[in-house]
Amino acid sequence: VMATVVLDNGAGAAKVGYATDKEPRIVPNCVTKAKNVRTRIFIGDQIDDCKDLSGLYYLLPFQKGYLVNWDIERQVWDYIFGKDALKVDFNETNLIVTEPYFNFNSVQEAMNEIFFEEYAFKSVLKSNPSFLSQYKYTKETNAPPLCSVVLDTGYSFSHVVPYLKGKKIPEAVKRVNVGGKVLTNHLKEVISYRQLMVMDETYVINQVKEDVCYVSSQFMEDMDIAKKKGKENTIARDYVLPDYTHIKRGYVRPPEETTGKAKDGEQIIRMNNERFAIPELLFHPSDVGVQEMGVAEALVYAISTLPEEMQPHMYKNIVLTGGNCLLPGFSDRFYADVRSMAPEDFDIKVKTPNNPITYAWEGGCMLANTEDYKKMAVTREQYEEHGHTICSEKFDI
Repeated sequence: VMATVVLDNGAGAAKVGYATDKEPRIVPNCVTKAKNVRTRIFIGDQIDDCKDLSGLYYLLPFQKGYLVNWDIERQVWDYIFGKDALKVDFNETNLIVTEPYFNFNSVQEAMNEIFFEEYAFKSVLKSNPSFLSQYKYTKETNAPPLCSVVLDTGYSFSHVVPYLKGKKIPEAVKRVNVGGKVLTNHLKEVISYRQLMVMDETYVINQVKEDVCYVSSQFMEDMDIAKKKGKENTIARDYVLPDYTHIKRGYVRPPEETTGKAKDGEQIIRMNNERFAIPELLFHPSDVGVQEMGVAEALVYAISTLPEEMQPHMYKNIVLTGGNCLLPGFSDRFYADVRSMAPEDFDIKVKTPNNPITYAWEGGCMLANTEDYKKMAVTREQYEEHGHTICSEKFDI
């Protein structure tokens, strides 16, 4: 059995490990500089060693969902494959790697060159994350479905990707230009406008989002509750910000201690309707002037463009993946919205993985060392003989 590295190379985080590992390392896909440590840069998850996370300066390989900064990405990959992490023996290792949907040819070719010529893996399979997700979903379902549709809602975008017999249906793919980055950035703006200037505090405000935001299933009712005073407002929370001397990480005060007042020396952010109004952007991007469908509407629309006989099967096999699915209430709201928009005689089944962040990576592990892998991968010999042509023939990006 050949060693296989699975790298789900997201714009926010790379999920990476050997196919035999129980779970992947989740490595922030960036290089960071900290205010208090002038002398070094932090690559990927080295940022965990940094004591003061305020005002971090980010160098990101991805912009608007596409890989543009190769120097930064190479630093992250060198770190991941190198002695501090996976210690890869490239000549004896296969690679399964994901890239963005409809990635530009120039970027695809640069990736081929890096993996085959510079790292020199034994063989490479490139695909999209949703391909690996539907592979896992299909393999783990008792009567494997012929159709499935994956919502992949990540850092840069949310994509709806329908599959038929394991092949994506490219003309039905829909992209919504809202992902985790938009949510965090919008939360920074709202807090800066209403309470405290936090535009430089991406890291901390991202933690705030993950700690207290949720998706509302009754937006207007929650808005009314958030207007109430005192104990009647069951939504407001006090978020205590880290100062990196006494408070190493921000946290939410328990409801009974939620007073809206800072105690001695603390800085707090009052999170009220922001808790659910920020994630609402996934379902109503027009709230911030992005004139597009929300994720549920995009899914219903994508399915409606498919042949009629396929549609009921798609609705029965919806898979939710990506970090935004971890927002509490996400899958309930998604189901409710799809149910209200879809034809009522169709059954709707939504699969929410235990870990929507690592689901595609797990699919890659299942694909490693299979006959399917051999059919779809390109070996280094094939690449040396046929170059980019064989890659573009075999890889379905």
